[in-house]
Amino acid sequence: MPDPGPSPLQSSLPAAAARFGTHGHGRGVEAFGGGPPAPPVLPAAPPAPAAPAAPAAPVRTPNPAMERILRGPSGLGTAGLFLSRREEPPAPAAEPAEAASGRPVPGLYHHPVPEPDPVRVEEVSRRIKEWAVDEVELYPPEWEDQFDGFSVGRYMVACHPDAPTVDHLMIATRLMVAENVVDDCYCEDHGGSPVGLGGRLLLAHTALDALHTTKEYAPDWEESLHSDAPRRAYRSAMEYFTREATASQADRYRHDMARLHLGYLAEAAWAETDYVPQVWEYLAMRQFNNFRPCPTITDTVGGYELPADLHAQPAVQRVIALAGNATTIVNDLYSYTKELASPGRHLNLPVVVAEQEGCDVRDAYLKAVEVHNDLMHAFEAEAAELAAACPVPSVPRFLRGVAAWVDGNHYWHQTNTYRYSLPDFW
Repeated sequence: MPDPGPSPLQSSLPAAAARFGTHGHGRGVEAFGGGPPAPPVLPAAPPAPAAPAAPAAPVRTPNPAMERILRGPSGLGTAGLFLSRREEPPAPAAEPAEAASGRPVPGLYHHPVPEPDPVRVEEVSRRIKEWAVDEVELYPPEWEDQFDGFSVGRYMVACHPDAPTVDHLMIATRLMVAENVVDDCYCEDHGGSPVGLGGRLLLAHTALDALHTTKEYAPDWEESLHSDAPRRAYRSAMEYFTREATASQADRYRHDMARLHLGYLAEAAWAETDYVPQVWEYLAMRQFNNFRPCPTITDTVGGYELPADLHAQPAVQRVIALAGNATTIVNDLYSYTKELASPGRHLNLPVVVAEQEGCDVRDAYLKAVEVHNDLMHAFEAEAAELAAACPVPSVPRFLRGVAAWVDGNHYWHQTNTYRYSLPDFW
């Protein structure tokens, strides 16, 4: 089935959220198609190369109020309210005929994105490997191919197209790598285990949220932050982050990392007791064990701040949660065959649906696609409503950043054929 067509991100970054409009919430085939609303006209943004021709799809008429908000403020003194301009010149645009590698999940609602800037990808990839090897001693030589295969530079450049500089991109890249090494070494592939996970996570969390203790015991804690790769990575990545983030942005990130660690613990507890959760229970766990810490820092990486009182609003929190939930189901779908080939039973949404709803594996996988699409439609509709209700410039800008992260996350999963392949269900 066709995807909804190119995202307005391919035309101009300030129009990225133009797709935020009312979508139907129907399930099944009709939920998989349909195009995004046409982007508003933005004279300040230069046109990008034309996207490859796509199958005809119905075009929705954008809400005039939404167009006005997404266009941003106008008049004297408002130029500084738009997205930051890059401090280094962008690389030449890629040829429009170059399609992204990898096959998208058929029927998955998503928006294609342009190939990320190759100059930035190369520089971020070089810097992150230098950090991993020289600064934090992240992995032994035999893991180098896995580190390279993760393609974290391409991932972060795709997810943060509004980052003003490579230094800003590196904030997100170090944190992403640190989060993954904790997952691998404490929970998953490289010696991870549910046994004793809580103690390991708590001590690692003190690299993000410092221990305030007595002079007698502080040196022991400080020494512990260098004792293993996860803690070294957390400590260093957080130090770089807090140099650029405001106090409220840093506290927001710590909170979301505590959520992530709580989700790890729930999944570990189920593994220890061999419990297969109900579908709703699994989705509750995945709301915590998910990508949320990544899009929640989109304003820091973009070089601005969504004020704390706005970020804390329930409507903003719901939009961020829906984005995190949708992107995490993307991971479930693309990593499905990888996890099936791994020892033991790995919980993911298709596995849980098959077990709890009595489906065969193909129908369970397709049901998981529907769940993802429903989450995406809810994310886009509620983001549009929020942007219209709260036209403070930082709010739609933040929402555009989260939307760009959602699209970039899908792009990376689709194109990372080193890690992922799709089941033969079509």
